[in-house]
Parts: sequence; structure tokens; C-alpha cells
Amino acid sequence: QVSPALRTPRLPVWLCSVAGRHGVLFGTDRRLLSHWKSERIFHLYFYSGQQEQSQTAHLTIDTHSHHWEEAQGEDPGSPGKRRPALEMAIRTRWTGATVSWNGTDPFF
Repeated sequence: QVSPALRTPRLPVWLCSVAGRHGVLFGTDRRLLSHWKSERIFHLYFYSGQQEQSQTAHLTIDTHSHHWEEAQGEDPGSPGKRRPALEMAIRTRWTGATVSWNGTDPFF
């Protein structure tokens, strides 16, 4: 029999498969599961267990950012505009969101 905590998680947790590699994206704010207003600016953590990851990545997600807040004058196809695969996966849930890696070099 499946525990009720497994059927209805108490914290937001997503298992990710990005570019053939697996990881866990999770949050510590349980309101993210039930209160849409908490989806304005929030924090997620990502852990993949890969050798290149020495600690859990702390990400800040802003779902109300605007495209004009990004660096002006960059060509969308330039390497400076490319986003890590994990950011693109996050944007499948929160379209148009900006993701800050908070000083960590994007590795996934």
C-alpha cells in the first residue's frame, strides 16, 4: 500500500530527465503546491549526483520578469543567449520565467 505522503507530497518535488541525465528539482515552500500567488518569486534546489556537481544548486525563479529586462542588443542565437537545459525544463512549467543560479555556474 502506498503511503499518503507519496500520493500527495508535502513539498514540491520533480524528478527530471534532461539530456539523458537525471536529477531532483525540489522546493522547501509547501505553499508552492497550493497557492498560485507563491509562484511569483521562489526558490528551488537541484541535485543530480553527477560528478561535476559538488553541492545542491540553489535557483531563484522569477515568473513575472519581462523579456526587456534581459541584456539588450544580444542576438537570440548568440552563445550568450543560450540557456542551460535545466532552465528550459523549468520554463515548461513556468513559461517565460527567469532563473538565477545565485553565483553557481550552470552545469546541467
